[in-house]
Amino acid sequence: MTVGLSLLRALKSHGAREIFGIPGDFVLPLFKQIEESAILPLVTLSHEPGLGFAADAAVRMHGGIGVTVVTYGAGALNMVNAVANAYAERVPLVIVAGCPGALEAQNGLVLHHQVQHVDTQWRIFREITCDQVRISDPAHAPDEIARVLRHCREYSLPVLIEVPRDITQAAMGEVPVLPATPYSDEAVAECADEWMQRIQAARHPVLVVDVEVRRFGLEARVAELARRLQLPVLTTFMGRGLLAEGQLLEGVQLHGTYLGIAGDARTTALLDESDLPVMLGAILSDVNFGVSAEKIDFRRALIAAQREARVGHHVYPNLPLAALVEALLQRIPAATRARAPAPMPIDAPGGLVADDEPVRAADVSRAINDRIRAHGPLPIASDMGDCLFAAMELLPTTLVAPGYYATMGYGVPAGMGVQLATGERSLTLVGDGAFQMTGLELGNCARLGIDPIVIVLNNQSWEMIRAFQPESRCSDLGDWHLARVADAIGGRGQRVRTRREFKAALDAAFAERGRFQLIELMIPPGDSTPTLKRFSDGIHAMRARR
Repeated sequence: MTVGLSLLRALKSHGAREIFGIPGDFVLPLFKQIEESAILPLVTLSHEPGLGFAADAAVRMHGGIGVTVVTYGAGALNMVNAVANAYAERVPLVIVAGCPGALEAQNGLVLHHQVQHVDTQWRIFREITCDQVRISDPAHAPDEIARVLRHCREYSLPVLIEVPRDITQAAMGEVPVLPATPYSDEAVAECADEWMQRIQAARHPVLVVDVEVRRFGLEARVAELARRLQLPVLTTFMGRGLLAEGQLLEGVQLHGTYLGIAGDARTTALLDESDLPVMLGAILSDVNFGVSAEKIDFRRALIAAQREARVGHHVYPNLPLAALVEALLQRIPAATRARAPAPMPIDAPGGLVADDEPVRAADVSRAINDRIRAHGPLPIASDMGDCLFAAMELLPTTLVAPGYYATMGYGVPAGMGVQLATGERSLTLVGDGAFQMTGLELGNCARLGIDPIVIVLNNQSWEMIRAFQPESRCSDLGDWHLARVADAIGGRGQRVRTRREFKAALDAAFAERGRFQLIELMIPPGDSTPTLKRFSDGIHAMRARR
């Protein structure tokens, strides 16, 4: 078996379902084997940032590992921001990057795509991946590749596999699937006992769930844990969309998303006034918890994330989240649980009035919630900006978004990745500024056989920037007439200015299949969702107190 075929088989056996790639001369030999072997389907897009975002969103939806294949230097370095996003938000992404062969690297010439050193690519990616391997010795490579792929899955973080151009056809053995990294059963049992003692002694415990619950495929088990513990459940800003499916929600006291001073006061109080937050898979970031009216003291919390668990100052290292969840479930027999009280109703706006008033940012969530109430949840991808705050106002539904790393340009390729991964038509929320970055990837939809619906909030500015510094003019973007762009690249574009036009455009978009739909909402400059307004006002108030 060749290096290329062995690598492709290994990616599939470790959970890859497709490859997102852009060809270049350093990886053309590998692309040839990808196409001829058909071990994994190949998805090509137009630019590496969009490629990385699409792969990121796909693996967030279907689990396993995501894979991108790019060329040396110019291709891989174009991926840096997307990989950094995946690292920050704990997405298991494998970057397969070409690199020079041994003779090329030693011939005394600076190579095209090379930066400072032939290993510059390697050195940069060491900062944004949890493990790396260069396939330079086919005899030892199988074990090295197996180690890297195990780390990708167990830590839910990106890894780098460099493939020299001249080695793809060399003979190499099968890559094994290594057993899980050992951990102490005694430590898990001790931790679970300590957690249960704290939970039972607490007066107002609350369960907070975040991204690792989805990354490690634990939603069903965590939902069962919530039922047995009979605790109120909150998602974080980043974890919006967790436990959103009907069967998972049954019997769970889901009270919505914690947004601190920007959210519903009753929801905020559940965490701010809790004497024991129980945090599963949470990233302790400013976007998740920095908007608290009172600074949260995490020393009083139970925290399990990044393969460790904490009880105050007591830390249990090398403890997988899945093992802890199972140990907790074993301590609460299902037969003994009482009927859980009903959760507070999630305050989700609806009832869009289809009149001739100008469409506003607040109308986005109303219209989509009307759709969800009538037809059920749908997968949604959101970019960063006011569109993401609109997504925070939605009823429970599956959502992917760069909530912590907060990069722009994610939404459009992510929506494409969501539909490719699930086969379900996706809905994307994006601002005009972010659309300008990656929106042209929609031109690939016809070739890929997908037809996402894209709603662009066009206020001719970076409204998120304006919200925090309204006196600046650097956020002005001008009018790009984006609906016309959609028509030019194989979709259907509609520009709307009134709520009546928005309702009609949304109905028409869902009714038509076979090509992507773009609805360009002409939002008045300075208008924003109520959630963004509360968020920015709260941030200003907190800064003024410091």
